[in-house]
Amino acid sequence: MADLAAYRAVGTLYNALMTALVLGLVTRRGEDTAREYVFRHFRRQHLEKFLPGIQKLGLAALPAAPTCALYHYHSNALGGVKTGYLEESDRKAWVRYPPPRWIWKGTAIAAVPHSVSAAMLHGWHGHNGVSLGKPGLGFVCTGMTVDGMPGLEGYYIEHDRPLKEDERVRFAYGAEEMPRVDWSTQPKLATENWPEDRRLKTFRAYAIEYLRTMLPTLQELLGPADARKELGRVARLVGLQFHEETARDMDLPTDVERGDLQSARDFGRWLSAILTASGEEIETSERDGGILVSSHGWRVVRELTLADPLAAFDAWNELWLGAAAAHDRFLKVQTSRSLGDRGWSITWRIAPR
Repeated sequence: MADLAAYRAVGTLYNALMTALVLGLVTRRGEDTAREYVFRHFRRQHLEKFLPGIQKLGLAALPAAPTCALYHYHSNALGGVKTGYLEESDRKAWVRYPPPRWIWKGTAIAAVPHSVSAAMLHGWHGHNGVSLGKPGLGFVCTGMTVDGMPGLEGYYIEHDRPLKEDERVRFAYGAEEMPRVDWSTQPKLATENWPEDRRLKTFRAYAIEYLRTMLPTLQELLGPADARKELGRVARLVGLQFHEETARDMDLPTDVERGDLQSARDFGRWLSAILTASGEEIETSERDGGILVSSHGWRVVRELTLADPLAAFDAWNELWLGAAAAHDRFLKVQTSRSLGDRGWSITWRIAPR
């Protein structure tokens, strides 16, 4: 059960980090910057994931429109996102994301401008036809939740002519709506019968991919220093805000404010469990009145090209520093990190202050 709660916590934290980053960009850098970030984020994920995903899901032999709609239907379901699908013909297929919208969880949705939500469609949905070699394939959006409609929905449609870039995503509110679907007869993958631990591992992996896309995309957009500032700020807030929820789910103490070695041990258990569930190799020890949590590498960034890896680490690390402050504000966490020829060496020392 503890492992399952840790997998769930990783997914919760990184989903929240994605939402917080976008909202932070909206409020501090402006709508245009937030829109550009979302576009780049989802275009990067599209280029990395779409074609391999079609093969893994066994969709490659289908016509283009159903292939795309089913891809989004199944891939989102794997990440725990409720999605609807309807095929009208070989050339027209619907996909729908009913509320609550996972990426704008809770009241966050009230702060998301239309253009920022639409940037996801331009970044991913509008490029599917290009990637498939089907230049006549486009996506028509008939509603978005951020605009007060009962879900984000639309359809892929294949035209008889190549589409210009600004035609690949079109908005047609009020003209059509997705026909009624029977949720009990929606397409299913074998994942429906997966045990809970496998489903939660997939949810965790889905969320980790947001982080892996976030780090290089933000550095490219803002530069390493400003990326560290913006991501570090919201990472700390997410740690502060979500530590209690995740720790309680893991049956660990919260909000103790003892400032003693036992409190340091408790936070060390939380941090070690979260990092282990993220795929890191972790060792925990006790020395000189403090708890040492050591990571042999930083596996979450493997194969990533980062302009400034240390700045990316420092931003990510604010997540754990924020969580530590929420757990017990009378503890001190010191982080040592280095990146050499043999890779990353990372240690957190947690002790009374």
